[in-house]
Amino acid sequence: MSTYKSDLLRVLSERGYIHQMTNAEGLDALAQTQVIPGYIGFDATAPSLHIGSLVQIMMLRRLQQAGHKPVVVMGGGTTRIGDPTGRDESRKMLTDEAIEENIAGIRTVFEKLLKFGDGPTDAVMVNNNDWLGKLGYIELLQEVGTHFTVNRMLTFDSVKLRLDREQPMTFLEFNYMILQGYDFRYLAKEMGVRLQMGGSDQWGNIVNGMELGRRMDGTELFGLTTPLLTTADGAKMGKTAAGAVWLNEAQLPSYDFWQYWRNVDDRDVGRFLRLFTDLPLDEIERLESLEGAEINDAKVVLANEITKLVRGEEAAKAAEATAKETFAGGGAGEDLPTLSVGEEGMRIGAVLTAIGFTQSNGEAKRKLAESAVKLDEQVVTDPGFLVLPDGPDPIKISLGKKKHGLLYR
Repeated sequence: MSTYKSDLLRVLSERGYIHQMTNAEGLDALAQTQVIPGYIGFDATAPSLHIGSLVQIMMLRRLQQAGHKPVVVMGGGTTRIGDPTGRDESRKMLTDEAIEENIAGIRTVFEKLLKFGDGPTDAVMVNNNDWLGKLGYIELLQEVGTHFTVNRMLTFDSVKLRLDREQPMTFLEFNYMILQGYDFRYLAKEMGVRLQMGGSDQWGNIVNGMELGRRMDGTELFGLTTPLLTTADGAKMGKTAAGAVWLNEAQLPSYDFWQYWRNVDDRDVGRFLRLFTDLPLDEIERLESLEGAEINDAKVVLANEITKLVRGEEAAKAAEATAKETFAGGGAGEDLPTLSVGEEGMRIGAVLTAIGFTQSNGEAKRKLAESAVKLDEQVVTDPGFLVLPDGPDPIKISLGKKKHGLLYR
């Protein structure tokens, strides 16, 4: 049971968002006495975020639900530099226009999950280029640079790992942590922000910003990180064999988004329901206790709830209807042919013939070249593509509109 007194930390704890926190007692006490503006930063390197960022967005939603103020910081300035955390190589430079377009695309998801406005707990979105872009280099070095030691900066994982692997790190990237630290100090001073949240890999950057605020302004700031989110089989969230699972419709159709959640590992159902839906905890406990084929009902609930939040109710209904039609309508469902591809997997060309969709490997190659073959609704054209389901759930294979089958390990 959670021992926190504030709604904010109680909810974050019960739903599994908390990994590390600075001065939990102080933050708990503050959350009971005032509205806390809290922020998370997002770089604008693509026109959409992917589901690896969804836990952070949901944390801002929880902040607002608990009566506090979410501040979404878009890294219009820091995107020009690139966060070296977890990267082996420098990020390519984007134009100002590309960054602005990316921010506009990313905002659409936040508008579905947060309430924006001018009220005390309404969310706001700001762009750190508005203040970082105005900093003169000499002034920055004089005012902020003196509070950072190179000795300490070299101990951060983002720097150390790159150096250990003998991968180059530019001086530009080395400055990223200084600018992120300055963001926290600026937001605290100008907007009353007291809390920065982020993934566990951001702990060093968050602590840097807290220390900078204390040294320069004497303000006590707070930091909170989420656990590194991986699936039950150890894979990083947000990536699949077919590519990133994007939050925006323009980058990934809603049916594919829905299917990702419908096909999660049985062991992840309860955790994902807590993190990514607003369902009550007692209902989540009921759903995660389902066993056998019934756990699939819980996965449909998970897929529907998340798709509803991120893509809208209509998208969720349409995706579920499409899935039912594909798997249960017109002689599908129980009657679908199945094939085990084994622990090592099987090449798609061989799969088509083995399951009886084509008469020969030559015919299989032709069908692939015609873009007539889909795996989980994704077109596959390479006959050498290795089919290997991640876990116990099957992959759906389709040839044209009428031939469907299920592939198991």
